[in-house]
Amino acid sequence: MNTTEITDIVETDLPARLDRLPWGRFHVLIVAALGITWLLDGLEVTLAGAVASALKTSPALHFDNAQVGLAGSAYIAGAVFGALGFGWLTDRLGRRKLFFATLSVYLLATAATAFSWNFASFMAFRALTGAGIGGEYAAINSTIQEFTPARVRGWTDLSINGTFWVGAGIGAAGSLVLLDPHLLPQDWGWRACFFIGAVLALIILPMRSWIPESPRWLLTHGGHDEARAIVEAIEARFHKAGHSLDAPATRPLRLRAHGRTSMRTVLQAIFVRHRRRALVGLSLMTAQAFFYNAIFFTYALVLTDFYRVPGDEVGLYLLPFALGNFLGPLVLGRLFDTLGRRTMIAATYALAGVLLTASGYLFEQGWLTVTTQTIAWMVIFFFASAAASSAYLTVSESFPLEIRALAIAVFYAFGTGLGGIAGPAFFGRLVDTHQRSEVFSGYLVGSALMIVAALIAAIWGVDAERKPLEHVAAPLSAVPDE
Repeated sequence: MNTTEITDIVETDLPARLDRLPWGRFHVLIVAALGITWLLDGLEVTLAGAVASALKTSPALHFDNAQVGLAGSAYIAGAVFGALGFGWLTDRLGRRKLFFATLSVYLLATAATAFSWNFASFMAFRALTGAGIGGEYAAINSTIQEFTPARVRGWTDLSINGTFWVGAGIGAAGSLVLLDPHLLPQDWGWRACFFIGAVLALIILPMRSWIPESPRWLLTHGGHDEARAIVEAIEARFHKAGHSLDAPATRPLRLRAHGRTSMRTVLQAIFVRHRRRALVGLSLMTAQAFFYNAIFFTYALVLTDFYRVPGDEVGLYLLPFALGNFLGPLVLGRLFDTLGRRTMIAATYALAGVLLTASGYLFEQGWLTVTTQTIAWMVIFFFASAAASSAYLTVSESFPLEIRALAIAVFYAFGTGLGGIAGPAFFGRLVDTHQRSEVFSGYLVGSALMIVAALIAAIWGVDAERKPLEHVAAPLSAVPDE
């Protein structure tokens, strides 16, 4: 037998059997049905920037720059609380139940945003939209990691995270069409933009019914027989497709039956047992959150206020920017599985920081045109996108199975709270000064955070490449071999 019970101890090779699977149609289904989260987040963040000018001229809303920044902060704040709440539930109730709930919250909230009638209602709906996306990150990242073979986990995770920029491209293209005053009245275009995400979510929601519960989660929650049945059904798909499966490459895992993990145990595991990993995760998440949210949420404001780009043409400049961000994880992702996590994380963080400082200086001196500014941002975020994606990869594979979703949520919340909530509002006020030197000072803060994070990752990062999740971080319920 592959899974046997010895008193209160379960010996299983199910995780190893998942890791030995070849890449196949099943994994593509996982990526398509669950990876949509990143696409939707990219869509929402892009729309927030692309419709900024329309929100400022809307007869119903008439926002100023500070309110545009605050609306971005509301989305991030919602994502923080959504990640914590749904992350806690994901580890307790299971991955599958929560990735239905979080997508439903997102769908309803982003549709409701289109009906906003004032600043308060827009803020509330954006916060709820963020809550759905934040919850998605905790439920989805843990699920994808637990199904993906170890040898391609880095590249797969980074590539999925890169689809954020497919969503950004959809948002940019959609805004170019829907914000065209010749197509829709001024106060209707931005409202129509927020229905894009709702339609995509409505299409994806039924696809998730095909995704089983994570066998790894079931093993630590008393569902040994169900976990075995799921793995055997997955293997049957590969056998039917003509694949011959090798024997598992690692020894069986021994787990002790246990009840729910207490919050005290969770915090002890994260901040005491794995405190160096906690420092790495916190620094990576904080740096990338500030770097991205501060700059990207005010991207449109820089274009309109400093380069005099018309509001309805902002999306045109977002498309090449999104392309550079998408290609970064896709092109560099395999190096995270070959050259290694620490080398690539430190390199991409440091390069992003140095390049932003250089381009920021050129911006401050007035030496860039809107075209060269866009090219500079494409190059910077080619590396920054891979760096940001690696932050999520790091926190999701560095902690024990029983607390994986909550660990993702905790570091997402800490990092985004420190770097993401204040960032958009901070940069919004810098842009409002209409002084290039003030905006440059903000860029320097973002650069410094990225470079410090690179140093921390180089010193204390985890060498998790091509290793089973249980070897990177032993489950809390693991029983040592006798």
